[in-house]
Amino acid sequence: MAERKVYGASLSTATMRAVACLYEKDLDFEFVQVDMRAGAHKQEPFISLNPFGQVPAYQEGDATFFESRAISKFIAYKYMDRCTQLLGKSPEESAQVGVWTEVEAHQFDPPASMLLFECHFKPMFMGTPTDEAVVAENEAKLGKVLDVYEARLGKSKYLVGPDFSLADLHHLPVIHVLLKFPRVATLFTSRKHVNAWVKDITSRPAWCKVVQTYNF
Repeated sequence: MAERKVYGASLSTATMRAVACLYEKDLDFEFVQVDMRAGAHKQEPFISLNPFGQVPAYQEGDATFFESRAISKFIAYKYMDRCTQLLGKSPEESAQVGVWTEVEAHQFDPPASMLLFECHFKPMFMGTPTDEAVVAENEAKLGKVLDVYEARLGKSKYLVGPDFSLADLHHLPVIHVLLKFPRVATLFTSRKHVNAWVKDITSRPAWCKVVQTYNF
């Protein structure tokens, strides 16, 4: 029996967030595919792992976790001294990691995920057209967030400072998919420092392994 198991779906951005963290730490794990098309995430046995019926879930030994950001934090703390240091090298840096992971979850992710839904998931899985008004609204919202990022990244290579951290990692899956849509990709490429940051984090070996392994 594998010591670590990720229960998720290869098309899930949240699942790939957790997997990216495991690869940054060079940890072995078993990936258990959850058939979301068949509604397996809303049924047993998965619902016992996450009562909210959302992927991913993570098991390590006798412990079970859900919510991808919480999973990545657990991995980063438990394996703090292994491979990539993702939590900051001082109390001040660790606090900044906390700040910018909150920014990702509450400022960046809402408009970015809405764009993902409209441009990617609605046409692919629901067969319904993209709502252009919703896209325009959320492009404007995400643009304002990225203006803040542009200023921040003009002062440091990564969101917290000179080193890659969870604050950067948490953005990877959604950015990766959004870059497939030229109109939305312009929000990133048109900002000099944001563009350099995106190129850097999406070229990391651990992230490239996620993309190649799961055809993400």
